[in-house]
Amino acid sequence: MHDFEYHQGELYCEQVPISRVAKEVGTPCYIYSHSTLIRHFRAYDSAFKNIPHVIAFAMKSNSNLAILSLMAKEGSGVDIVSGGELFRALRSGVPASKIVFAGVGKTADEIREALKADILMFNIESSAELKAIQEVAASVGKKARVALRINPDIDPKTHPYISTGMKKSKFGIAADRAVEEFTLASSMSHIDVAGVHAHIGSQLTEVAPFIAALKKVVTLIETLKAQGINIRYLNIGGGLGITYSDEKPPLPQDLSDALLPLVKDLGLTLVMEPGRVIVGNAGILVTKALYLKEGEAKSFVIVDAAMNDLIRPSLYGAYHEIKPVNEEAGHRAKQQVDIVGPVCESGDFLAKDRLLAAVKPGELMAVMSAGAYGFVMASNYNSRPRVPEVLVKGGDIHVIRERETYEDLVKGETIPAFLK
Repeated sequence: MHDFEYHQGELYCEQVPISRVAKEVGTPCYIYSHSTLIRHFRAYDSAFKNIPHVIAFAMKSNSNLAILSLMAKEGSGVDIVSGGELFRALRSGVPASKIVFAGVGKTADEIREALKADILMFNIESSAELKAIQEVAASVGKKARVALRINPDIDPKTHPYISTGMKKSKFGIAADRAVEEFTLASSMSHIDVAGVHAHIGSQLTEVAPFIAALKKVVTLIETLKAQGINIRYLNIGGGLGITYSDEKPPLPQDLSDALLPLVKDLGLTLVMEPGRVIVGNAGILVTKALYLKEGEAKSFVIVDAAMNDLIRPSLYGAYHEIKPVNEEAGHRAKQQVDIVGPVCESGDFLAKDRLLAAVKPGELMAVMSAGAYGFVMASNYNSRPRVPEVLVKGGDIHVIRERETYEDLVKGETIPAFLK
């Protein structure tokens, strides 16, 4: 996070004081650091430079057009999970040849759009989906490149909502049925079995689960090759964690050092789908304190950001560090508070039972590590306009999404004549 540091008593993003951004676009707002995004992408890319690879940025973590365009200019592809994400990726200049389509519920229209764009491959989640892609591909006279997603039943030791590689998960094909499914896929006229895919979860803070999953996948690939199935791609997914509080996740180079000995002699192109590890600590949410409330059992700081702006704390119980924008405010006596928003839900909070330096109404606060699964999960609940997104490059401020207006809230809605 060293592009978000205090200078002259104030929190900065690169060369721009956070207060200047707040003054120009208002609060709440998301702020991203250009140099952090570049540095994080290049760290991942260079870690795997000794093996043919494609980085497919997991755009579900942050799908702003400017962020995607920045990734594309760095040579990244994207991992998509919907037709809307395909549209965004192509609009941002991401080459179709570096787009991987994941997700358990692809519709016929989405499959058709992806085939028309000639994406790199589909990650297949079930035999039913495989048959659906075969039918759509046959109807348009194209051959669909696919990778079957294998569920290796490995515990990633992360939050259950973002654990995706165990038997009870809705994702992937059971490992003991893998050979059967690959044999079925290779017999289909409009399916090109190009790869094997495994993604076991998100916010992983250890290398061991990656290694355990990969060993199972490598054994499967050797079996498939012996049967004449020409696997060219190995997709190891994403999931590398970041530091929100006191986690010490492995660096991309640590992951590379652990995994490359297992795959370097397979003659395959490695596909990776990092998201959070690139954008998570490249962004913050800035909010303003509105009121202080002393309850009978708790003290509250009521701010202008809410669960509709950043739902991770409410949804996952996720921890985000909260810093005062004014450094001097951080030296005040500490008190235990809940940081809550204006939304009419008891679950609307950004932090609970947090020991923070005393906050005064009107002061700015920075919710750290908010670049991934932040704005992208925002909603208009309570008819709250979604907030602006800002990209800071050096000393320049670029508004990459404007704050929504009240008119935006009702766009597309109509009142039938009989109600007028």
